[in-house]
Parts: sequence; structure tokens; C-alpha cells
Amino acid sequence: MRPMDFQKLCTFETFKECWSHYGYGDNFQDVIEQEFTRTNGISYLDHAAATLYPESLVRNYCLDITRNVYGNPHSHSPSSRLTHDTVERVRYRVLQHFNTTPEEYSVIFTSGCTAALKLVAESFPWRPQTESEAGSRFAYLTDSHTSVVGIRGLTTGRGVVALPVSPQEVENRAKVETRGEDVICHTPHLFCYPAQSNFSGRKYPLSHVKGIRARHLYPACDHQGCWFVLLDAASHVSCAPLNLQDCPADFIPISFYKMFGFPTGLGALLVRNNTAGILKKTYFGGGTAAAYLSGEDYYVQAANLSDRFEDGTVSFLDIIALNHGFEALYKITGGMLNIQQHTFGLARYTYMLLSSLCHGNGRPVAQIYTEGQFESPSTQGAILNFNLTDSQGQIIGYSQVDRMASLYNIHVRTGCFCNTGACQSFLRITDHQMRRNLQAGHICGDSIDLVDGQPTGSVRVSFGYMSTFEDCRRFLNFVAECFVEKPVTVDQVRLKRLKIAAGPPDSNHDPAIKITNGEIHIVEEKEKPTEASLKGFGNIDLKNSRGEAYTLTNIYIYPIKSCGAYEVHDWPVGPLGLLYDRGWMVVNGNGVCLSQKREPRLCLIRPQVHLSSNKLLLQALGMDTISVPLDDNSQMHRSYRVCQSKVCGDRVETVDCGDEAASWLSEFLGQPCRLIRQSPDFTRDMKKRPSGAAISTSLSLVNEAQYLMINRASVELIQKLMSSRQDYSEGEQPLDTQNVISRFRANLVIAGGEPFEEDNWSHLIIGNTQFVVAGQCRRCQMVGVDQDTGTKTKEPLMSLSAYRNGKVTFGLYLTHQLPEVSTPAICLSAGSLILPEPHSS
Repeated sequence: MRPMDFQKLCTFETFKECWSHYGYGDNFQDVIEQEFTRTNGISYLDHAAATLYPESLVRNYCLDITRNVYGNPHSHSPSSRLTHDTVERVRYRVLQHFNTTPEEYSVIFTSGCTAALKLVAESFPWRPQTESEAGSRFAYLTDSHTSVVGIRGLTTGRGVVALPVSPQEVENRAKVETRGEDVICHTPHLFCYPAQSNFSGRKYPLSHVKGIRARHLYPACDHQGCWFVLLDAASHVSCAPLNLQDCPADFIPISFYKMFGFPTGLGALLVRNNTAGILKKTYFGGGTAAAYLSGEDYYVQAANLSDRFEDGTVSFLDIIALNHGFEALYKITGGMLNIQQHTFGLARYTYMLLSSLCHGNGRPVAQIYTEGQFESPSTQGAILNFNLTDSQGQIIGYSQVDRMASLYNIHVRTGCFCNTGACQSFLRITDHQMRRNLQAGHICGDSIDLVDGQPTGSVRVSFGYMSTFEDCRRFLNFVAECFVEKPVTVDQVRLKRLKIAAGPPDSNHDPAIKITNGEIHIVEEKEKPTEASLKGFGNIDLKNSRGEAYTLTNIYIYPIKSCGAYEVHDWPVGPLGLLYDRGWMVVNGNGVCLSQKREPRLCLIRPQVHLSSNKLLLQALGMDTISVPLDDNSQMHRSYRVCQSKVCGDRVETVDCGDEAASWLSEFLGQPCRLIRQSPDFTRDMKKRPSGAAISTSLSLVNEAQYLMINRASVELIQKLMSSRQDYSEGEQPLDTQNVISRFRANLVIAGGEPFEEDNWSHLIIGNTQFVVAGQCRRCQMVGVDQDTGTKTKEPLMSLSAYRNGKVTFGLYLTHQLPEVSTPAICLSAGSLILPEPHSS
């Protein structure tokens, strides 16, 4: 398939018309290729979550710690003094980066921004409400990270009133003058707000710091006492400068991995020295005491603020790495102002094109969540938040977008981004709907993207200092190729207005643009694009006139999860599904389950189950065949260790299958691996029991249900669509139906129905066994792995998504309905007749 080429819009020349700042010199592209070679072919667009580290940072850091001896900074040896002095030098460099000095601020190292927030929550001198005093207020902007709102959990228990404040209220309810009697009230209050929203990238005025402290802004103007300000700078400082001379907040929490990419697990709390005296600490750890007695309640805290609040030994090797982080950052970019200009330009350009992109019928492709129109880097960061919509204006679930993006090696973030307040505001989700979504099974961080057709979250792309124009181009091509009904059109009026907002007006008249089957055409404005048959695939006969009875044509088991299939003709049914299906799995050296997403060569391992000899055979090209026993016994439990692992978020208890299998797998896959199997004493229940299913449905190491069934007619349709989309070079052959069937990795393959007819079934009988439909299988990039070669392709997921308007479900999950006493043993046989039952109207 030819890549989509935006000849008029997705060009660097068009970008330069929109924004003049790009890169950090003439050799920018060369530096990126040298420092970030591992991102070749990848568009990483999740810098708001964690940015990428340059190779020189890690290389120089490794040279540092291999050439120097760093001891515990609490000792006084030469190595310890070296550590102490280096750490203090890093503290100074942190303050210098934010244009302040040790006389004004102190740096307290923490494990991250969240730990810094927790430190403030636990140390702030909250006063509960009494009969004579109103008590402290904990006020926070509703557009705040979970870790900020979470302070409420501590303050509520101390009798402190929590006060959520909408962004509009801060200035709309402001008062110029305060009452004179307020001077005598010293009740401490805390107001928290983000310098930049991690949801939308909106930058809030840094002047709010002084406005709150002076009690001119709401809520400080309405409540007597002393107001302190916590400025959550974690999102802001990743791509923008922060000058503490202009906004002298009392507390500033940050995470360094958002700035440098490495090290992770290290953050800091910057505390204004004039404020530090109000913090009250109860617990004292190693290094925080000037003196104490173990026999009585006597303790004198360390005089230095950092020493007082850094319990135990700090992560000194990680702190030393910060030095190399600053070195690399400034060497590559020249400073934060350059980074701000570069990243904002990329975000603005992407916003302009995405917000102007339309379906063939003229409907917009994206619903973008922003307060402005990316006019200036002083009000908007390098974050773009949106949901995609289909040609009828319906939201496409963010999980579908995420799966397709992964197929294109585009890394994005989806969900609510730990910012429920902003998510509710932009998506217009009421509190009642939030509770209803929870009852429907949706929780933070899961893949339930739509409830009753309404979005539960969105998609976020964010840029870092090493992001390039190519990242923007690939992302926009991806959206147009996968989610836009052809022909693609562009809202030229909107695009021209946005260009003017970015710079001088464009004097050239831009004609309408349409894209059909991957080709770009320039058309007159009066020309109306024709409706493309089958979303731009061309004319394909979809009618299936075979009229055959429904039959079970193939049965496959997958003894080892994510490894090759084993086709059988007759096979026994056990309590967990087909006997020995997904009874084993491969884990890496850290005990994490390997799948074809991470290791596609797993499909080249061809396990076979020999019931007569009670053996599982492991076979692969170029390897000797080995075996492990099928059944567990007491000897195995004594010989091999029992371990805990996870499958699809579920904890599972497993048994290690020994060193021989581990060595065999490690040799074939080229990394440390082990083979484990589900413990026979462990029961894993299905998360969501379908209506009409057994009271308890137990699972093996499958993802979601006991069986996966696909319809051969549906496969043949997708195979035809793939053939119509692809341009094959000389010698290449289109994928045949059997190859596509193997990629969907089903247990049961049926024939005789119309394409996707099975989506409407609720129950079915195969032979004499009853099954309940547990839901549709949502597909991911794993179906792109050719099960014969282990190579990755974009098909069939791309054709499936395009045909189903972004929906990537294919196949049905089933659970069986077995009698309590199975005599004789129940088997499934290829060739059995099938009786389906559709959903009742």
C-alpha cells in the first residue's frame, strides 16, 4: 500500500509558513539521529508522560560512575565527600535552571512529583475548624492532577475544608481590595494550581501566585488568613522555562524524568526559604536529626531544610545523573526558551491541520479539547488533546485509536490522564455519569472508552525537545489513512484563519484538497466529492450466496500462550475450555509474560500435545525437540518453584517447568526466558460473566474467555478488502485466507454464514455442547504478525479498522455450558453442525 503524501499540507514548507522556529541550529536533524537512534521508525508522542533521554546522557553518566567511587553521603570518607559535594552541586544547578538561588529556595529531593506533594500535605500546618475560627482551607484548581486532588484525603481527616475552584472563578470572583481586619488573622491556607494543564496543555497565569498571596484573587479574597501557593510545575517545566523571580510560589514540585527522560523515580520539592518555617515534620529518618535520644522523647531536627526532610540516604547516583541531564539538554538545545519555541510550533501545526481535516461529507474528523487556538506559547503548551469522530459525527473510542497508532509505531496516551476535573469539563461528563460509568465497569486506566456512546476519555499527543516535523507528518497521515472517510477534505476557511493567527496572511488561494485511495487531487471549490464505495476500497461484491448450513470447520489449541497453533480434528473439553489450551506461557527473566507484541518469534515455536504419551512437545526450526509432562503431580511441586505472574491484569499462580525448557526457550528467543504453567490448585474466574453463563466460569491463561470463534466468511471479506487496498511488488503474493485465519488465532472456525453475521449471536450449540457469547474480541497489532514467518505487517488490522469505521473487533468470545457430570467425556469435532441463536429484539 502506498503511503499517503500530503503534498500541499504535510510539507516542511507549509510548517514554516505557520511557525518560524524549528530545531536548534542547522545540524538539528543530525543531532537527533545521533542521540536518539533507538527511535528510528517510531513517532513517540507521549512526552507529557515521560520524555526520552539522549544517548550521550547515559553514556557520560556510565563513564562517570565507572570512573569514580561514590560513597554514602552521610559518611566522611573521600568517596562520601565526593558524593556530598556532587549532590550539593546538583542542587545548585536545579535552582540555577529556575533562575533562583540557595538564599531564596531549598531543593528537597523526593521520589517524584507525587512524593513532593505528599510531603507538603503531611507537613503543612493545617488548622481544623473551631467555634471561634474558620479553620484552614485546602483550595485547588479543578484542572489538577490526581496527586494534587489527593491531598484532600489527608486534609478531610484533619477537619480541613476542601475547596475545588474552577479556572474561571479565580479571576471572575477576584476583589481588588481586602478588608483591613484580615491582617490579624494568621490561619494558614493552601491554594494549588498547575502551571500547565497535563490534560489540555493550557498554561495558567504565573501571576496567580502573587494574586493569591496578596488575596486579590479567588478564593483567597473571600477567606481571611495567610495564603500559601503550591505551583504544580511537573508538566510545565518539561518544555518551557520557569522563572521563580516572576512567580515566587511557596512550593514547586517537579519530576525530572519529564525533563530529561533519565533518571526515573527522582523528583524534587522546591521550597521558598521564607515559607519553610511553617512546615512541621513528625517522622524523622536517618540523616534528618541533629540529635535524639532513644530512651526518651527528645529530638532536635537538622538545621538544613533539605537534610531535615530527606529521610534516609537520598538516591545519590540518580541525583548525579541529573548533572548529565542538564549538560545534554543545554548542549543539544541551548536552553528552555528554544525548546518552548520548537515544541509549540510542532503542536500548533498539528492542531491547525487536525482541526481542519474533514470527512468526504464535510464533517470534521476531530473534536479538540482546548480553550484557545494555539495562538502563543505563553498560553499553550506542546500538548494536543482530542477525540476522533466518524463521518456521522460519532466519537471513535480512544482504545481503537490507540491500537491503530501502535500498529503504525506511533506512541500516544489515552484516557483521562489522571486529571478527572479537566476530563469532565471538556467531555461534559457529569458527576452522575462518572458514577454510572463506574457501575458499567469503567475505572481509571482501563480500555472502556465509550459508555452508552459517550466517551470516557480522549487521546493526547505531546511533543518533546527531540520531536521532529516528521513526527507530525506521520501522525497526520495516520489519522487521514485510518479514520477519515474518503475522499479527505480540508476546511480551507478555518485553515487560512489559523494561518493568519500564526503569522502574516497567506496571499495564495488554497484550493480544496481531496484524497481518494491514497492519492491527493486538487479540485475546484464547487466540485463536490463523490461518495466512495466501501470507504474508498472500490466496488467489492459483499453478498454471500452459498446458503450452507453452519458448520465447525477447524479446531485449534494453543498449548503455550502466544506460541504456534496446534490443529486437531476431535478434542476433549475440560473445565477451562479446550483441554490444555493456553495452559502454559513464556515469561522473560523478570517473570513478565511474553507475547507476540514484544516477541513475534514466539509464533515459530510449534507446541504439540500428545495425550497418549502425556507429553507437551516443544518444536522449532533448527532446534531439537524436547518435552515436558502434561499433568502436574506432587513431584513437580517439590521440584519446581511456584511463582506469581499476571495475565491481562489478573494475578495467576503458576508453576515453573524446569531448566531444560527454560534453556531451550532462551536459546531460541535469544533472551533469558522460562516456561511456566497455571497451577492446578489455582482458580481464575472470568471478570465479566455473560448473561446466561454458568455461575462460575473458570479460565486458563487466556486473555478474556474460554474460547475464541471466528467466521470464515468474515475472514474472506477482510482478505478481499486487503487485496483491494494493497499494491504488491513483483514476486509478492497477497495474503491467502488461511494466512489471515491464522493471524486471528481463534480456537473455533465456522463456515456457512454471511460476513459478520456472528456479531448478532447471543448463544449457539456446537454438536451437543451449548455456548454463551461473552462478547466481541477487540483486536490489537498482534494480528499483524505472520504466523508462518514471525514478520510484522499492518494488515489485517488496517483493513478491518477501515471497513468498520475504526472499530477493530473481530470474532466472538464464548464460554461453555457443561453439565455437572460429564459422562462420557465431552469432545468437539470438526464438521459438527452449529445452531446459532441471535440476540432477542
